[in-house]
Amino acid sequence: MAQDGEMSFWDHLEVLRGTLLRSLGAIFAVSVLVFCFKGFVFDKVLLAPSRGDFFIYRLLGVDFSLSLVNIELSAQFFIHLKTSILLGFILAFPLVCWEVWKFIAPALYENEKKACRTAFLFAGVLFYVGLAVGYTIVLPVTLNFFQGYSVSDAVQNTISLSSYISTFTSMVLMFGIVFEFPAVIAVLSNMGLVTRSTLKKYRKHAAVVILILAAIITPADPFSMLIAALPLYLLFELSLLACKDKAPEQDDISS
Repeated sequence: MAQDGEMSFWDHLEVLRGTLLRSLGAIFAVSVLVFCFKGFVFDKVLLAPSRGDFFIYRLLGVDFSLSLVNIELSAQFFIHLKTSILLGFILAFPLVCWEVWKFIAPALYENEKKACRTAFLFAGVLFYVGLAVGYTIVLPVTLNFFQGYSVSDAVQNTISLSSYISTFTSMVLMFGIVFEFPAVIAVLSNMGLVTRSTLKKYRKHAAVVILILAAIITPADPFSMLIAALPLYLLFELSLLACKDKAPEQDDISS
C-alpha cells in the first residue's frame, strides 16, 4: 500500500466523515423519493409476487393467489418507512460504492487500483443479479410453497403484511449478498490466498454445501431446493473463472 505523508490522521478522519455523510445523504435522498412513490413501489414491485398474474406464475402455469392482511394499527406506516430506507440503500448502492472507492483509491498502488476497481464493479453487478434472482425466482417459489402448506384442513393460512415483507426482504437480500461470493473469491485470488486448483479440488464438497444451503434458505421440497441450488452452483463455477491459479504447473501434475 502506498504511503501518504501529506495527510495526518485527522485529515483522513475528515475525509472519511465526508464519505460517510455523502453516502448517508444519497441513501436519505433516494429513500425520500421511494417513500413518495408508495403506490408504484408497493403495487408494482413489492406486492407483485403475491399476485397470480406475476410473470413467473404464468410462465410455470401455477395457479397462485395470496391475500394479505394487516393486524397492527401502525404496521403499514412503519413497513412503508422501513422498506423505503431499504430500497434507498439498494438503489443508492452504486453511489455508496463510488464514495468508498474515492476514499480508498489514493492509498493504493496502480496495480492495486486496477484489481480493486474490477472487484468493485464485479461485486456491484453480482449484487443486483442476486437481487433479481431472489425476486423473480426464489421468492415466488417460496411463497407458493408456504401458501399451499398446511398441517391440517382445519387451519387456514392468513398471511400478515409484516410477515410477507419480512420474507420478501430477507429472501431477496440474502441472494443479493450470496451472489457476492465470486467477487470475494476474485479478491482472495488476487491476494494469493485461493487458487483455481484448490476450488476444483473441493468442487464435490461445494456441491454438497450448496444443497444444504439451498435447503436452509428455501422450503424443504426438492423443486424449491433445485431452483435455489442451481444459481448458487453456477456462482461457484463463475468463481472458478474469476479465480487465478498461482501454480499452474500443479494442475498439470494433478491431471
